[in-house]
Amino acid sequence: MHLTIPMIAALMALSIVFLFTAFARMFRKAGPHEAVIVYGLRGTRVIKGRGTFILPMIESSRDLSLELMSFDVAPKQDLYTKQGVAVSVEAVAQIKVKSDPESIQTAAEQFLTKTDQNREALIRLVMEGHLRGIIGQLTVEEIVKEPEMVGDRMRSTCAADMNKMGLEVISFTIKEVRDQNEYIANMGRPDIARVKRDAEIATAEAERDTAIRRANALREAAIAKAGADQERVLAETISLTRQSEAQRDLEIKKAEYQETIKRQQATADKAYEIQTSVMQQQLIAEQVKIHQIEKEHEILVQDAEIQRRERELIATVLKPAEIERRRVEAIASGERQRLISEAEGRASATRTQGEAEADITFLKGEAEAKAMNVKAVAYQEWNQAAVVDKLISSLPEIVQSLAAPLANVDKITIVSTGGETSGMNKITGDMAAMAGQIPALFETLSGMKMSELFSKVRAIGDGPKNEG
Repeated sequence: MHLTIPMIAALMALSIVFLFTAFARMFRKAGPHEAVIVYGLRGTRVIKGRGTFILPMIESSRDLSLELMSFDVAPKQDLYTKQGVAVSVEAVAQIKVKSDPESIQTAAEQFLTKTDQNREALIRLVMEGHLRGIIGQLTVEEIVKEPEMVGDRMRSTCAADMNKMGLEVISFTIKEVRDQNEYIANMGRPDIARVKRDAEIATAEAERDTAIRRANALREAAIAKAGADQERVLAETISLTRQSEAQRDLEIKKAEYQETIKRQQATADKAYEIQTSVMQQQLIAEQVKIHQIEKEHEILVQDAEIQRRERELIATVLKPAEIERRRVEAIASGERQRLISEAEGRASATRTQGEAEADITFLKGEAEAKAMNVKAVAYQEWNQAAVVDKLISSLPEIVQSLAAPLANVDKITIVSTGGETSGMNKITGDMAAMAGQIPALFETLSGMKMSELFSKVRAIGDGPKNEG
């Protein structure tokens, strides 16, 4: 059977189609959402994002999805928090196979022969185990208020196990947290109460501010009204006060005018009398000055005479008396020493005659010495008595000498201003005072007090004092 050209052409066309179909069946392409795992005589290859020829009967291939897997993570048993509160947690996990060839090959080894349900069940078991551990480390407040923190900890905790399966956790989101003891429901009540309290406080403060502003407005209105009334009363008072002050000033000026007239008249009437009195006072003052000058000269003369008499008294009375006293004391002391020496000599000369004669001589000498002491005391008393007698006998002469300057005065003019110590009484009083200064003068010059001298003068009929 001879083939015609059309038949040959048809056969050739069929052969080409068959070849193309065979090549098409042998060429596998991997889409962007999947990876082709080729295994066979040439080993295992991962084809991602490109195509490859698969030799029939020598190599085989399987598809591995790289799409995102989303499934719920909701453990059936309650999870216990750090506080020991049992909670139920529902979350959503987003997981996919990592894009690098090693991870794709690892995921193929783990899940290539498993269904999607089996693969999700395995992943869910791992996720629930890690979720249980993380919940046990947190409080209810942290789980409820910080879900992002829980998701971050889940991703970081599951990363190692997911890497072993060639997977990665894209996201982990907590959908709901429940508890059977209403812990979560009660947890928000303090905040709700606080919000209500703050709202009520804000309302009360607003009402208070409104009442305060209303009261302030009423008070300011009352103050303004009172101020206006006060200003009106003040203006009326000022007007009346000014009228009264004007009337008062008029009366004062009238009184001052009358007083000035009377004062000038009185001044004119008393001017002559005042001038006369002033002249009389000046005349009396000049006379008093003259008498004072005369009296001062008299006092100077009297002072000079007193000094002279004092020197004369010292020279004529006190000095001789002092010399006589010393002489008598020297005589008595010498006599006493003589008698003592004689007694001692006699006692020494007769000491060899025996102890009895010596005692007699000693007693005799002691008696004589005592007698001499009595005599010396008598001399001393006689000396003081002589001084007292001389002093008393000289007092009239001293007083006469003090009064002698008055005999040289021809005329004394006395200006008396009244009182007991004026006039002649003043002169006689001054004389008596000068006489009274004589004992003090004697005591100053002699160094002996007159009271002691007079106390040693025995009364009439008294004998000398006995000693020892």
